[in-house]
Amino acid sequence: MLWIALRAPASASSPPHDAADPAPEQLALAWWALQFSPRVCMVEEAVLLEVQDSLRLFGGQRALLQRVRSEATQQGASALAVAPTALAALALLRTLPVKEAAAEDEAHAEPIPAKSCTLAALQRTLDALSIAALSVTHVHAPTLQRLGCRRLGQVRALPRGGVSRRFGAALLEALDRAYGQRPDAFEWIALPETFSARLEFMGRIEVAEGLLFGARRLLVQLGAWLLARQRGVVALTLHWEHDLVRRGDACNGSLHIRTAEATRDMAHLTRLLGEHLARTTLSAPVVAIRLEAPQTEALATQSISLLPEERREGETLQQFIERVSVRLGAERVLRGQLIADHRPQHMQRWLPAATAPVSPRKSKPKLPSHLRLHPPWLLREPLRLAVQGERPIYQGALTLLAGPERLEAGWWSLLSSAEAEGEELALRDYYVAQSPHAGLLWVYRRRSAGEPAWFLQGAYG
Repeated sequence: MLWIALRAPASASSPPHDAADPAPEQLALAWWALQFSPRVCMVEEAVLLEVQDSLRLFGGQRALLQRVRSEATQQGASALAVAPTALAALALLRTLPVKEAAAEDEAHAEPIPAKSCTLAALQRTLDALSIAALSVTHVHAPTLQRLGCRRLGQVRALPRGGVSRRFGAALLEALDRAYGQRPDAFEWIALPETFSARLEFMGRIEVAEGLLFGARRLLVQLGAWLLARQRGVVALTLHWEHDLVRRGDACNGSLHIRTAEATRDMAHLTRLLGEHLARTTLSAPVVAIRLEAPQTEALATQSISLLPEERREGETLQQFIERVSVRLGAERVLRGQLIADHRPQHMQRWLPAATAPVSPRKSKPKLPSHLRLHPPWLLREPLRLAVQGERPIYQGALTLLAGPERLEAGWWSLLSSAEAEGEELALRDYYVAQSPHAGLLWVYRRRSAGEPAWFLQGAYG
């Protein structure tokens, strides 16, 4: 068997052999490790995974270990150890130095420290380790040191009967498991069907922007869950719990975020969450937060090409639109939507741009041939033109070049009391006209009941 032990990010600041609940970073690291093996467990401050059956799938032991070591750095792991047994890997991991957390831009510069041992060197390697390398011997360290035991080999050399009577059978069982003389038994972790993670702060958070620090830790855990589930998040909810002592009548709050398309980009979600929190006021100090993903969608992974491709840096267009919509307001960032209507004033409508994804790959709708003659610029309101004889005038008498294009639309919404053309009913003949000074224009002649008139609708470039 081949075991890999990874030191979780939050474990660097916590003492070894700590039996507290796993931190969000440790749970996120365990969920991330599920892509290499279904046999993943969390033991004290480390994440252990058994990868013997996965070696062939990932191209052999060397290729698998190189990939785990390089990608574990991005997940915040600070050390890696490899051994034939789980407890041996954990013991070797504790001998590696504890490095300070690297900055985000330096996380990929230097590989994490690693140590390994083979099955042939397992006994010799463990015998030379300190008794602090295993939790079961670390608990009895003062007594063992008085007996002259400083190394695991010295403890193993003691009479087994006397060790069992004085320290209990658990010490001998752990030594046998570490040396490979007894099988390991762990409870493998399993992904929950839905994501929900809670984080309790060490103190009280007075400002909403302060919640972002804890939310980042939960977002890392969410990213690992989405990766393991091969899904992307569409809706995100951040709940916060107020201090029971000082909140008074204030109720717990929440913040809901929706994205136009499923995403697994935690940096983008962090920016969105930060924009929302910057505009949030807390009614009372916050002591805990909970992050939930109530809506997710299947998200296909991108295939890795054998040919070199352009690396896209920065955020996508849709991510930029969502972030700007949060900062400026959804009603100020709009996009046009085509509508099947012949009336120029109803051919499109403006909607919040963040409500639907911008899909550049989607083919453009095919327009009828007569619409290709329409100008790119339309007036907000048609301008009534003066008439000389029967010819319209706009910076000189107009010369009709093309037309008419007859339009009869809006009869289904015509009010019974309306006798002349209004906003809904359109009875018009459109022409392309030439002005001596204004260039090409798009004009129409009203044909509805009442006085005939000419109007300027648009202009060409």
